[in-house]
Amino acid sequence: METGIMGEACLVVSEEVCAKNVGSGDLMVFSTPSMIALMEKAASESVAPHLGEGESTVGVSVNIKHIKATPLGKKVKALSKLIEIDKRRLVFEVSAFDEDGKIGEGVHERFIIDKVKFLEKIGG
Repeated sequence: METGIMGEACLVVSEEVCAKNVGSGDLMVFSTPSMIALMEKAASESVAPHLGEGESTVGVSVNIKHIKATPLGKKVKALSKLIEIDKRRLVFEVSAFDEDGKIGEGVHERFIIDKVKFLEKIGG
């Protein structure tokens, strides 16, 4: 695996991902937790093909700014770029855009884990 790997994930803002329905506010606009989840999806799926047998990644840190609201029905695209690899720690630059421009940006960290060992450790 090398830095520079890009990822992308998209959705259309529906009631299920709005602040009022995910518990992060009382408006029917794209929620911050949903934006972060889309950013995580872009990052995790981008590196999945580069992992070894039985490996996965888990999110451990987000430092995100949600800079613009997005209403129901708008398409949102999250982008990720792997900018740092430190052993099992992966650092991504992430951003999100709706049809009118940038709505969020920040940094997201993931760790490469062995799925079996991880689940054993947590008792799952």
